[in-house]
Amino acid sequence: MTNAFVHTCVRVLDIDASLEFYRRLGFEERGRLNFDSAYNVYLGLHGGGDVLELTVNVGRTDPYDLGDGYNHVALTVPDLPALLEQLAAAGIEPEKPAFRPGGRDDLPLIAFVQDPDGYRIELIEGDGFATPQDGPHPSA
Repeated sequence: MTNAFVHTCVRVLDIDASLEFYRRLGFEERGRLNFDSAYNVYLGLHGGGDVLELTVNVGRTDPYDLGDGYNHVALTVPDLPALLEQLAAAGIEPEKPAFRPGGRDDLPLIAFVQDPDGYRIELIEGDGFATPQDGPHPSA
C-alpha cells in the first residue's frame, strides 16, 4: 500500500456561503458526515477525489482565528481571466490583479481570492503545475 494525500479540512461558519464559493471554483459536494456537535461536507473536483472537507461546528458564531501559519491552498484553472470575471460578477474580487510570481515569464499567471471565512485560495492558470526548480535561497 502507498501513502496518499486524502484531503484538507477547514472550519467554516456559514456552510451555504462556503458551498456557493467553492462551487464557483468547480468543486462538487460528494458526501457528509454528522456528529453530535458538528458535521463535515466533503468536496471534490470533477474527475478527482474528495480533497476538501468543510467542518461546521453547530452553534458557533465567532469567526475562526486563522493564525499566521496558514497561507493558502492552490488550484489549477484552465482560464484564469475568465474565472476572475465570473467571480467578480458574484462580488468575489482577487486580492490584487492576476500576476506572474516574481514577474517571471516562466511561471504561470496566478491570483489569490478568499473564501467566506478568509481562507486564501491560489488560482494557477494551466492544466498542471510544474514545481519551480530554483536553487537554494541566498539567505540559506
